Amino acid sequence: MNNFLSGYRSRLLVMERRSPLTAETYGGEIRLFLAWLQQEAMNKKGKSTEGSGADAGNRIDMEVLLKNVDTHILTAYLEERRKNIGPRSAAKALSALRSFFRHLCDEGLRTDNPAVMMERLKLSYRLPEVLSRQKIEVLLEAADIKKPLGLRNRALYELIYSAGLRVSEAVHLNTADLFFNEGIIRVRGKGEKERMAIFGDEAALWLRRYLSEVRPLLAKQQHPKALFLSRGGKRLSRKGMWKNYWFLAMRSGTSSRLHTLRHSFATALLAGGADLRQVQELLGHADLATTQIYTHVDVSLLREHHRKFLPVLGV
Repeated sequence: MNNFLSGYRSRLLVMERRSPLTAETYGGEIRLFLAWLQQEAMNKKGKSTEGSGADAGNRIDMEVLLKNVDTHILTAYLEERRKNIGPRSAAKALSALRSFFRHLCDEGLRTDNPAVMMERLKLSYRLPEVLSRQKIEVLLEAADIKKPLGLRNRALYELIYSAGLRVSEAVHLNTADLFFNEGIIRVRGKGEKERMAIFGDEAALWLRRYLSEVRPLLAKQQHPKALFLSRGGKRLSRKGMWKNYWFLAMRSGTSSRLHTLRHSFATALLAGGADLRQVQELLGHADLATTQIYTHVDVSLLREHHRKFLPVLGV
């Protein structure tokens, strides 16, 4: 099983140039599938040899199992998988299976991809959680800027909100990626694709303070290029960003997640009249359909437009 996994992960990283996070996620999905496939085969073998005195625990050839996988087997696996995960995770599992069996076809182990024959799982999209500008200000002001790490957190989350960054993008920022005069920052998004994101004056103010007052105190030899540093001088991790945001959210009385800042950024742009394709570029979405989820609007805004363009007669 490990041989199949290592070969598949190498393909994702080297040939398809997927990010390490994607390789880890897809590899984890395939590990679960192979383990399930092996267990199912063991169970069937045990039943077939029950009472015959044969050893039901004999080694099962994974290559033979994979050659015999069909859509019925994949459907049974996904049905079992969906008992513990949501629709989006199930769709990701199906994508991983399609990718894995495409790899097996290229390696000559199979001549067909059984996962391609399966219908894409329909997702029940939930509207993203969004915070108003007032609530975001309360949240950001909860950072204790009298302390070095508090000031760092203020600069970090101001930037994430102002530029609509993903957490993974904020993690990999370097000091050389900042261009204060132009008000832009170089971002490495999904698939290592680079884009230029825009940040505002408020984020610039806190970034300048962080760079002059705090970062020199945190900087160590390990990561001199990283923009946001941890207490020990290392590049601040995603886990660290999530954890610190959670404390701010609790302190400000919200239960939001860090990705809510990105959702709020996109929604505010569209509510302010920005074009959907412009928002797509700013968010770094490859597909416009991904951006369209932000086209929901506040009911009060709808009422305002309704009153403006369809006034009640006689009033």
